[in-house]
Amino acid sequence: MASTKSTPTWETPSLGLALIPVVLTLALLGVQIFYFGDFTPHIPLAIGLAITALVGIKLGMRWKDIEEGIFHVIHVSMPSVSVLILVGMIVGVWIASGTVPTLIYYGLTILSPQIFLAAAMLLCSVVSLSLGTSWGTVGTVGLALMGIGAGFDIPMYWTAGAVVSGAFFGDKVSPLSDTTNLAPAVTGTDLFSHIKNMMPTTIPAMLIAFVIYLVAGFTLMGSDEASFDRINAITTSLQNNFEISAWLLLPALVVIVLAVKRMPPIPSLFAGVITGALVAVFTQGAGLHDVLTYANSGYSIETSSSAINSLLNRGGVQSMMWTISLILIALGFGGALEKTGCLEAIIRAIMAKVSSFRGVQTSATLTSVATNLVAGDPYLSIALPGRMYAPVYRGMKYSTLNLSRAIEEGGTLVSPLIPWNAGGAFVIGALGLSIGDGNFENLLYIPLAFACWVSPVLGLIYAQLGVFSPKATAEEQADWSRQGEAVADYASGVK
Repeated sequence: MASTKSTPTWETPSLGLALIPVVLTLALLGVQIFYFGDFTPHIPLAIGLAITALVGIKLGMRWKDIEEGIFHVIHVSMPSVSVLILVGMIVGVWIASGTVPTLIYYGLTILSPQIFLAAAMLLCSVVSLSLGTSWGTVGTVGLALMGIGAGFDIPMYWTAGAVVSGAFFGDKVSPLSDTTNLAPAVTGTDLFSHIKNMMPTTIPAMLIAFVIYLVAGFTLMGSDEASFDRINAITTSLQNNFEISAWLLLPALVVIVLAVKRMPPIPSLFAGVITGALVAVFTQGAGLHDVLTYANSGYSIETSSSAINSLLNRGGVQSMMWTISLILIALGFGGALEKTGCLEAIIRAIMAKVSSFRGVQTSATLTSVATNLVAGDPYLSIALPGRMYAPVYRGMKYSTLNLSRAIEEGGTLVSPLIPWNAGGAFVIGALGLSIGDGNFENLLYIPLAFACWVSPVLGLIYAQLGVFSPKATAEEQADWSRQGEAVADYASGVK
């Protein structure tokens, strides 16, 4: 006899009910961060998760249903958490192997201080484009660039802004990137058309950021050859404590070669860990137990140079635990909001007020930003608006390439600019911005990551002007019909 097991149902939340966990969580975050001056958003987000669960129970959900939504989102994000763990290993091992010290040494001796910020952005863009991972770029090349910037006596938030701009922009247009593949997948477009359609915002934003970093470099350094005593002190200390050689760049080269061969990021990064460990043993004289300790607990060194000590005493899996715990709680909160229908209710309320392409494009971008802000998950900020808004674009007969660009910019690029978001938490942890110690000036990296916010702004301007906003072709509309895609019912002639 066939099973007649019923599927549990529950109410859809009203807009007012859906806003309760969002508003209360943001209020708690504000009190914790701005009133108490304590940047540890873990508990406010956990309380927000609990409030969302209570909303779900009021709607008739079981805890098992809510738990399913929480762990579904966490499960989907496990590859990114794995990257975090590997980056922690890489940082500790690559410092011990001399790879990071060598990158810092050559950077201080080859790069001009005046062009450093612009060069840092370009270098991170190229590496991230090759690797397909902004996080991997920030945790490896970005770390070395932070050391070089410190040697040039450039404020760390300026260097962090340049690193974030380059790393996340390279990720945005890399065909190897998970988020760049996710955006067209949820909107029903193809990958390379999606990347091509992002060029009208990508290229101008990168050029604007490049010019700003170039001007800032000359302004910060002035016309003097300042900081050269500091640079000489750092390079001398590096030579005294490490073997410095181009051969020590082998671990970084291995990761780049594997990425170019389109190996997945996790095995590629792990190969970098193993190569770095071997280099540490055979060139720096580290023992096996030392290498294991560096991978787990980070590298530790005491020299006569306080600058070297602050630059190189870091890394290890344990250094990532604060960030990982924050990401897991934030993702759980986002999963609960999605499962209970709170996010969907808010988005539907927004869509009900929109009747023009300009409004839809603006709403899609800002919805991705808001989801990033509230749910703390860049993947959810792409997937949820992508699913919700796609039928609206089809009903208006606009290409869903507009939507894929909007959610990529509001999702991928804004993620590192929100400190309690998965992207922002990683950036702060990997680059050693020490926000938790009360150094809130380091949050200045957010407005200084120019490329990350200029691009969405340009996208919104284009939408208002009606430029670079392609209509759906006859072939695209035929594909919608053939694939049975949902199409919203709009009157013809909507602008």
